[in-house]
Amino acid sequence: MKKYLTKQIEGGTLTREETHEIMLGITREAYTDCQIAALLMGMQIRGVTVDELLGFRDGLLETGKHIDLGNEVTLDIVGTGGDGKNTFNISTCSAFVIAGAGYKVTKHGNGGSTSVSGASNVLAEHGVKFTDNADILKRSLDEANICYFHAPLFAYGMKFVGPTRKALGVPTCFNLLGPLVNPCQPKCSLHGTANQSQMRLYINVHQKIGDTFGVVNSYDGYDEISLTSGFKLTTNNFEKVFTPKDLGFNYVEPQEIYGGQTAEEACKIFDHVLEGTASEAQKNVILANAACGISIIDRNLSIEESIALARESLESGKALACFRKFVELNS
Repeated sequence: MKKYLTKQIEGGTLTREETHEIMLGITREAYTDCQIAALLMGMQIRGVTVDELLGFRDGLLETGKHIDLGNEVTLDIVGTGGDGKNTFNISTCSAFVIAGAGYKVTKHGNGGSTSVSGASNVLAEHGVKFTDNADILKRSLDEANICYFHAPLFAYGMKFVGPTRKALGVPTCFNLLGPLVNPCQPKCSLHGTANQSQMRLYINVHQKIGDTFGVVNSYDGYDEISLTSGFKLTTNNFEKVFTPKDLGFNYVEPQEIYGGQTAEEACKIFDHVLEGTASEAQKNVILANAACGISIIDRNLSIEESIALARESLESGKALACFRKFVELNS
């Protein structure tokens, strides 16, 4: 570790191979908490590089549990978190709308960090029991079009940096790794980022991974399509700025997509959307994000066609049926 810290002090960056080796060392408990903290803060001050992030990712995947889904084409939809906006569970709700439209979703997530309710929180509120059993996960994907990977059951390496991250109390590069270590490594992903620098980093990471991707950032700091402002979407094929009007939606106010003060409040909003009793703003935010996800996994569709598919999934009750089947299979 002294060698790596000295390299940083001298203004250098680490290679993908070096951070991969560091991650393996962390899981072997080869370094002290002070050494890990110094390394992470050095990276945070100058900004983590693409290769450094990829090396940590390699190490987490190598030391974690992999789920083999064969050649199944699936989509993950998840934000980096950390935007501090405390929205309701937009990406999780959107995932069931995408599943209801007939596409396969392999959702990766965790409990909330800067919001009262993360993906794992809202699913646990409905009685979902998290599992790493491949047979159960595959059955869920086959019968409900969606399965859920609760991150702590798969990325084992994260627990070794948990105490250090908690003691530091500020974001580190590990806050950006969650969406990148989905245990089935899906062929398609829609990742939300909280700012433009994160967005550029994620685009470059995805280009090196070589998957089919979309990276989105709302200009007022949401790590998803919030409809509170314009947003940028970058994929393998294009980079484009949209406004809510471009998608046929009205702008919404931040309080209209607020997740509430408790996990129970966020859970109620989630239910209202799928049951068709949510506000227009809440519904439209889900349609926008779901449509964006559909357009990533099915690149033959226009955004208008994707919105129509998302709307049909939600308004016909297909999304709700997928959710109920998912809960039945995973409780």
